[in-house]
Amino acid sequence: MPAKQRERLMAECEGQVVVTIDTQSRCLSVYPLPAWEELEEAMQSLPSMEPAVRRLKRLVIGYASDLELDKAGRILLPPALREYALLEKKLVLVGQTNKLELWSEDLWRQEEAKLMDDIETDQVLPEQMMSLPL
Repeated sequence: MPAKQRERLMAECEGQVVVTIDTQSRCLSVYPLPAWEELEEAMQSLPSMEPAVRRLKRLVIGYASDLELDKAGRILLPPALREYALLEKKLVLVGQTNKLELWSEDLWRQEEAKLMDDIETDQVLPEQMMSLPL
């Protein structure tokens, strides 16, 4: 974990994180424990009889692993998570608002190129984004 994120995680949750799969992309989501607890509570309130909700819970909660940063700021990812995200030697950590995303470098470069193409072809931002100080 890079120093900036490691310091934040140590201050926010004493290095306790939950790592799970991202169901929209082939990457992992790394949540500080308090952010995960909020997400888990929100997911518990969803209607379990809905097939899409059950699938989401099975995947996101089913793959969730409670992990802790070691003294060097590393986390040991379970093999199932590494396999899902196709993680090998080179990784990319992408900051989000309440979590971090962990990508294989190759998959991130592909995603990054796709995002840049989308920006070039999609000139109109959704209305709720127009007030953001970008």
